[in-house]
Amino acid sequence: MKSIAALIAGALFGLGLAISQMINPLKVLAFLDVLGHWDPSLAFVMGGAIAVTLPGFALLKRWEQPILAPRFQWPQREDIDLRLLTGAGLFGIGWGLAGYCPGPGIAAIALNVRESAFIEPFLFTAAMAVGFLLWPWIDRLLSKRPQK
Repeated sequence: MKSIAALIAGALFGLGLAISQMINPLKVLAFLDVLGHWDPSLAFVMGGAIAVTLPGFALLKRWEQPILAPRFQWPQREDIDLRLLTGAGLFGIGWGLAGYCPGPGIAAIALNVRESAFIEPFLFTAAMAVGFLLWPWIDRLLSKRPQK
C-alpha cells in the first residue's frame, strides 16, 4: 500500500511539473533571468504550491501519526551550516546552468522518452546520480580535514 501511495504521489507530482512547464528548461531559465528577459509565470506555480502546502503541513502537525508509517519524519535540525549553504549554492548553480532540478529532470525523462528532448534530462539525471554515488566518498574526504 505504501508503494502504491508513493507511486500515485510521484505521478501527481510529475504531472504537476509537466502542466506547469517546470520540465521545460527554457521556461525555467527565463524565470531565473531576472535581469534579462524575465518570465515571471513560474512565480504563480510556486505561489500555488505554497498555497496548497502550508495548510497541508498545518493540518499534518495536528496528527499524531501518518496513515502509512509509524511516525512522521520531520527535520530535526534547524541550524544553517556551511554544508547546507554549499549544497544550496551548488543546487542553485546547477539549476541555473541546466534549467533542471531533480524532480523536473526525472519527470522530463518519463514524459519525453520517445523524443529527442529525452537526451538532455537523461544526461542531467545521470550526472545527478553520479553525484549521489560519489557524495559519501567526498563527504568522508572533507570530514578528514582538520577542523579550525
